[in-house]
Amino acid sequence: MTDLTLLLLRIGFLVLLWFFVFGVVYSLRSDLFGVRARKLPDGTEGVDTPPRPAQAVPAPVTPSNDRTAPVEPVRTPRPSSSPATEPATTSTVSRIVITSGPKTGLEIPLGNQPLTIGRSRESGLVIRDDYTSSHHARLVLWGDQWMIQDLDSTNGTWHDGDRVASPVPIRVGAPVKVGATTFELRK
Repeated sequence: MTDLTLLLLRIGFLVLLWFFVFGVVYSLRSDLFGVRARKLPDGTEGVDTPPRPAQAVPAPVTPSNDRTAPVEPVRTPRPSSSPATEPATTSTVSRIVITSGPKTGLEIPLGNQPLTIGRSRESGLVIRDDYTSSHHARLVLWGDQWMIQDLDSTNGTWHDGDRVASPVPIRVGAPVKVGATTFELRK
C-alpha cells in the first residue's frame, strides 16, 4: 500500500470513530435531559405542566440531597370504610392531586383525553426526578373508568401499594406512585 492510501484509511477510520463518539454523547444527552422542546407557533416554548388553578396552594418543599428512593413503597392496610374502594369514573373524579414529591399540592383538572406522565416535555404531567422514565405511565379512560398503565418504566408504577403490570382500574383516593411522586384522583 502506498503512503497516501494508508493516510486516507487512517483519516476515514478517525472520522468514523468521531461519528460513533458523537452518537454516544447525543444518546446520553437525550436520555439524561429528554427531548428538546419544540417552539410553538406564537414563538414561545412548550410549558411543562398545565397552569395551577387559583385554589391550589402547594405545600412547602424542602430540598433534599438524599438520592435514595425505596424500590417498593410500604403498604399500609386500608380500613374497609375507605373511600378508595369506589372506582374512579368521570362522574366520581375531576382532578389529580399530587400528595408527595417535588410538585406536592399541584392540582390538575382531568379531561376526557389520556394523560401521559413522565420526564419528557411531551408528557401531560411532567415529573423531573431521577426515578421517573421519559414516558413512565399513562392515565386512560376506558369507557367511563379511569385506568393506569405502566409504559415499561424502569422503576415501575404503583397503585395502592401494588405494582402495575397491565392497565389497572384506579380507585378514588388510592395513591398512585410514579418515581418519587405520589398522586391521587379526587372529586
